[in-house]
Amino acid sequence: MTQTSFTLQASDGRARTGVISTPRGEIRTPAFMPVGTAATVKAMLPENVRATGADILLGNTYHLMLRPTAERIDRLGGLHDFMNWQRPILTDSGGFQVMSLASLRKLTEEGVSFKSHIDGSKHMLSPERSMEIQRLLGSDIVMCFDECPALPADRDRIAESMELSMRWAARSKEAFGDRPGHMLFGIQQGGLEPDLRQQSAEALREIGFDGYAIGGLAVGEGQEAMFGCLDYAPGQLPEDRPRYLMGVGKPDDIVGAVARGVDMMDCVLPSRSGRTGQVFTRLGQLNIKNARHQDDPRPLDETCTCPACRTYSRAYLHHVFRSQEIISSMLLTWHNLHYYQELMQGMRDAIAEGGFAQWAARFHATRAQGDIDPL
Repeated sequence: MTQTSFTLQASDGRARTGVISTPRGEIRTPAFMPVGTAATVKAMLPENVRATGADILLGNTYHLMLRPTAERIDRLGGLHDFMNWQRPILTDSGGFQVMSLASLRKLTEEGVSFKSHIDGSKHMLSPERSMEIQRLLGSDIVMCFDECPALPADRDRIAESMELSMRWAARSKEAFGDRPGHMLFGIQQGGLEPDLRQQSAEALREIGFDGYAIGGLAVGEGQEAMFGCLDYAPGQLPEDRPRYLMGVGKPDDIVGAVARGVDMMDCVLPSRSGRTGQVFTRLGQLNIKNARHQDDPRPLDETCTCPACRTYSRAYLHHVFRSQEIISSMLLTWHNLHYYQELMQGMRDAIAEGGFAQWAARFHATRAQGDIDPL
């Protein structure tokens, strides 16, 4: 079995580019992971997701444990075969969804008992059970089980939650065991408190992980507060391991995070936005359902090489969205994912060439221009 590794290839300021090597392929960093919540990136075929440039997908432990169940996926050959994606997969621990989606949940030292949002059935998720589920799924990168309190929260609540998450991190590491070819990431918590973040980072370092995530952000605190935390949090984590910012985000969030030393991100935004008619381009965001597009023969972005831009007009995309045709979700999701992966490639190239600051300045200046003028 090929071992996993992280190779840092170049730095420019705090921005980094490198490669995470796994038996199922290399992950170029900075990396954006499209979210395949229920073993699918909605409206996309796996080969088309790969065609956008994605090296890795994210699967969701909470949703998959409820339906179709991790045990069923294991019997059917594991998540990679089940969803026809043979490249790396990262699975989250399930903790965030339990806190945000499940009803009648009860938090104890042991874990979280809750009722399914699907059918009301009762479940228990603990560090040990989370590790078991992720082992059954067969994911390449496994996340330790943690608690993520919503912000804002008072300091005592944040501290209590962080300390519980660190105890759960140690139990996750023990339950994960020795699994060559698979990586286990610890998750830093501590809200917006630098000293609590430092305590969390030290606890995680002592346990020892293959990578480290920055958790508890993008939960309502706003970009300014998030960037304030990212000014110090990545530097509290080991330099020779990948750093993963969970649940981020918008294009300018991603660029700002990479500038502050983050290597990996995930978010439902590009795919969810595609299904609601929101389109990301180098000139900013546009809404395809607006009437200004109904007679426009031009592409979404004349520089884009995705199928939506190569082959279809704004007028057509406006029409199929308004008509609620499935092809609208397919084309707009493909475009958004293509845009996000081009964004990541642009940053990787700029960091390698030592020109990240100039690249970022052009990125912001171009977006500030806004969409092309209506005809």
